[in-house]
Amino acid sequence: MAKEIKNENAEAVVEAVSKTEKFFQENGKTLSIICVAFLVVCVAAFCWFKFAYQPKVAEAQGQMAYAEQSFRSGDYEVALNGDGNTLGFVQIIDEYGKKAGKAVYFYAGVCELQLGEWEQAIKYLKAYNGKDTILSARAAACIGDAYVGLEDYKTALGYFEKAASAADNVYTAGYLLKAGIVAEELGDNAKALEYYNVILDQYPQSMEAYDVDKYIGRIENK
Repeated sequence: MAKEIKNENAEAVVEAVSKTEKFFQENGKTLSIICVAFLVVCVAAFCWFKFAYQPKVAEAQGQMAYAEQSFRSGDYEVALNGDGNTLGFVQIIDEYGKKAGKAVYFYAGVCELQLGEWEQAIKYLKAYNGKDTILSARAAACIGDAYVGLEDYKTALGYFEKAASAADNVYTAGYLLKAGIVAEELGDNAKALEYYNVILDQYPQSMEAYDVDKYIGRIENK
């Protein structure tokens, strides 16, 4: 019985090998073409990444350094649009896109915000999709600021709430204060008090906590 099983297994192996050989005989040329094509694609992808993409990334980051320097000095117009010798964030986005890093959209949005261009600020800030929780929260708060500029307080409140819930850090109290002020603007004093009290309870050492009593008193004295 064992001998019969062994013979059957051997025959199955021989048959499988035979089928494989036949397959390669019939399709060898096609398989060779596929392998060569795959190799060419891999080489082309490597060359593109090494000699086209990486140099562009380095070039974009070099331009970013100049724009960031202007941004840090508070010269938002030059940071955004360049000075004729170096590129600003807008030109960097147009020429390099995300090769310069996702933060380029955040910087451009903040510049537009500082220059009072609310809708442009919203456009760039919404395009920022980085994974840094602190920067994401700040982007949301800046979008809220832009909507305040447009007097769309309801939408602004949503973004301040989003910013406050995105990350628990030194900036959170500031986002809550903005949410409270906008809630007051919308006539929702109960919600505003809720935000102000969170600042007192959870962020008593923050700068906002030192001034929040006047906001609370303003509501309670109405």
